[in-house]
Amino acid sequence: MSPLNPTRGSEEDAPFVEIAHIDELWLQVGGTLCNLTCRHCFISCHPGNRNFGFLSLADVRRYLVEAAKLGVKEYYLTGGEPFLNRELIDILEAILEVGPTTVLTNATVLPEKTVRRLVELSNAARYSLELRVSIDGYSPETNDPIRGEGTFELAMRGLRTLVEAGLLPIVTVAQTWPENETATVFDRFVATLRSWGYERPRLKILPTLRIGAEAERNRPYEEEERVTERMMEGYPRESLLCSRARIVTDRGVAVCPILIEAPDAHLGSTLAESLRPYRIRHGACYTCYQYGAICSNFAPSGREAS
Repeated sequence: MSPLNPTRGSEEDAPFVEIAHIDELWLQVGGTLCNLTCRHCFISCHPGNRNFGFLSLADVRRYLVEAAKLGVKEYYLTGGEPFLNRELIDILEAILEVGPTTVLTNATVLPEKTVRRLVELSNAARYSLELRVSIDGYSPETNDPIRGEGTFELAMRGLRTLVEAGLLPIVTVAQTWPENETATVFDRFVATLRSWGYERPRLKILPTLRIGAEAERNRPYEEEERVTERMMEGYPRESLLCSRARIVTDRGVAVCPILIEAPDAHLGSTLAESLRPYRIRHGACYTCYQYGAICSNFAPSGREAS
């Protein structure tokens, strides 16, 4: 049996992953509300999706107190679209007092006054501020069928504003093309980003996750695309995000940013309650098994242009 083509046994064959310490804390500050409707979104965010709500500044401050006691090392803010949360700048200011922070955004709702505030925060902060901008094609023809009509132009304008302000974002791209085209797509992305003024772009290619909207656009996970205990023999479990991270939602703490819609992924109302083993039984766990902690900034799947 090949480890990447396992024969699925019972659900009880799915292995547990333990967590001894939360290194990364994710906060779903944008809920599931987004100004875009991307056809590959793994939690199907869109302008009418209020399945998960915003986190308030007060919510975040409560978790920061517990995070400090647990020794959390860095923070990620996600959604939905985080910049739809009107308290985001205040939330960022609070988190940057305690650790390095990354915001995941589509960069289409970034007026210049918001970018100026980001620069001020970055300059004044004790810790580093990163932004990750999602763009899924190197042209309107390759991006807009996935992310929506006109989104390439909007995202590139937002990206250029960030670059001109000295905030050099990581551009993340979900792989929606055949594997044998990756090198070509990468080179064309770099050329496009440079043509928009990003001379040394930081580009990270991510695998798609076959849940949410992507399951409908392409296909869901097959039954055999699951991690088994046998596959974990000799596997570095610390490469999986669930071994060192948790995410705060408006419903409490879940195991990871990918599985917030899975009922079994919600582990308690506090970070301390979430520090227990998790059985990686989902198809999305199989993708993380293949590629490592794909959500983090510097996971093995990333490539950076120079």
